Amino acid sequence: MKAVPNGLNVTRIGFSVGKRIGKAVVRNRVRRLLREAVRTLNMKSGWDIVFIARKSAADANYHEFRKAIGGLLKRACLLDEDEAIGVRAD
Repeated sequence: MKAVPNGLNVTRIGFSVGKRIGKAVVRNRVRRLLREAVRTLNMKSGWDIVFIARKSAADANYHEFRKAIGGLLKRACLLDEDEAIGVRAD
């Protein structure tokens, strides 16, 4: 994950899923799961965030994505305070 403040009132999210992850069907599945996991979390506004998928993402399920993304955002202090209570950073 890479995060940079953007000076706006919104947070923009991007996903990088390269060909090393697998064929198009697998890459699209990973992108859909990442998008849904991010959608369910409340983040601070004013950031540009890019999530970079690794090879192990091809075998991960939704709950693993949500836990991983929540941990990354918590470590970067980008979760709202009420959301940070429910997510553990392992």
